[in-house]
Amino acid sequence: MMTKPLIFTDMDGTLLDHYDYSFSSAIGVIEALIEKQIPIIANTSKTFAEMEKIQQTIGFNSPFISENGAVVYIPIGYFDSQPADTFTQGYYWVKEFCEPREHWLQLLDAKADEFASDYIGFSTLTSQDLCELTDLSEDKATLALVRHYSEPLLWTADIDRKQAFIKHMNSLGANMLQGGRFLHVGGHTDKGRAMDWLAQVYADVYQTSVQTIALGDSGNDSAMLEAADVAIQIKSPTHTFPKIITSNKTMQSQQYGPKGWAECLQALLLESSAPTPSFTLEEA
Repeated sequence: MMTKPLIFTDMDGTLLDHYDYSFSSAIGVIEALIEKQIPIIANTSKTFAEMEKIQQTIGFNSPFISENGAVVYIPIGYFDSQPADTFTQGYYWVKEFCEPREHWLQLLDAKADEFASDYIGFSTLTSQDLCELTDLSEDKATLALVRHYSEPLLWTADIDRKQAFIKHMNSLGANMLQGGRFLHVGGHTDKGRAMDWLAQVYADVYQTSVQTIALGDSGNDSAMLEAADVAIQIKSPTHTFPKIITSNKTMQSQQYGPKGWAECLQALLLESSAPTPSFTLEEA
């Protein structure tokens, strides 16, 4: 039986450059993977609105995981039948894993007001504010602000204060994830759990074993990387490789961002001279 590879990738700092959000360095490898019918599935902190635009720009028609594992969006008709435990929303089958954003905003307002001066929340930002913080264009910043399951925060106080805040929010039932720039307040979901759920859907639909290949650069990718059969850490220009605990195959890129993304997947899946991986490719 053939094993079907599934690629789950973080976006910011991984497939998208940390500074200019370009994926141009990875286009050749993306096209080769699509030709081999290897799914490339975004697993990101980005919003539905952001990802729908990015999917169109890159040319992906695969499912994607949004807001740090809070929700999976599957284009209607991508599979022959609608997966169990999903509902229809627009052009997608949707699987939710946590409470909506309003719950976390109410929690911050009602039970964490002592920390209110220590961060800047997305809910208080205009698109112009976010442009200044991230160098996003105004159109992209507008999409980034439309969140449904989590609230990103720009932390402005010291590290001790931050640790106290994280401990307090955890005690209230929140799950805190540190991304490349922002601290995310959300439910007890993570990229690994959502990846595992979607991988099982693929396995059930295609009646075959699957092997998950995950790529990420920051701490909020750790759960995904640790759950994956192959964990690929992408080098970041802003921090060292986060520690991950896994007994499965691991790789670390030599190059940054999308160049490192392409470098590792080229070696793992596309180069005949590369060491034989522990899975076989689906016949194109």
